[in-house]
Amino acid sequence: MIMQINLLKSLVEEMAGSSLIVDILFDKKDVNEFLIAKKMNLTINQVRNILYKLSAEGLVSFTRKKDKKKGWYIYFWTLNTEKCLLRIERELVKKMEEFKQLLRDRETKRYYTCKGCNIELTEEKALEHDFSCEECAEVYTLVDNTNALRDIKGKITKKENELKDIRTELASILEIKSKKKSSDAKKELKLKEEEKAKKAKLRKKQQKKKPAKKVVKNKKKKK
Repeated sequence: MIMQINLLKSLVEEMAGSSLIVDILFDKKDVNEFLIAKKMNLTINQVRNILYKLSAEGLVSFTRKKDKKKGWYIYFWTLNTEKCLLRIERELVKKMEEFKQLLRDRETKRYYTCKGCNIELTEEKALEHDFSCEECAEVYTLVDNTNALRDIKGKITKKENELKDIRTELASILEIKSKKKSSDAKKELKLKEEEKAKKAKLRKKQQKKKPAKKVVKNKKKKK
């Protein structure tokens, strides 16, 4: 749970500039926007700006009700935890692919550096300048990729672990949804069966109340 909240905070902070809203909305439904503003110590317009940014990304949803006394609409907000985690999952997969491409480049290509100017460039670019820095004319030196490879591999491992955690959280959410759906289906079936039984009982009761039809025998007239 704590890990899930931290992940959501990181995403919301990046998307809207404030993570406090996660503490207010997490595991709740239809939270009054005025209550959110009060807890965040912000104006209603400031809170709406944050929520609209998140809503545009599908990370929160809302319902609205009209205030009968004042005549304006009040919005009630819900954090879409599953969509947030799916968004984080996509970002992690994208970042991992970038790191893997960088790893492939470091494993297959040669890089050169000018230590004085603290710049690094590919062998192709170094060749264009005859392996001499165009800023200070110092000769480029070949970069030892050992540390860079270790650093990239470490980042990939970290992202893989984060992705594993995200998918565990998503699996947990989907399991809860599945159980709820199954439970709701059972309740609906039970209600239908009860309604069917009531109707059958009512029909049986009505049939008992109906008077029996009199059978009139036709008497033959004597000739």
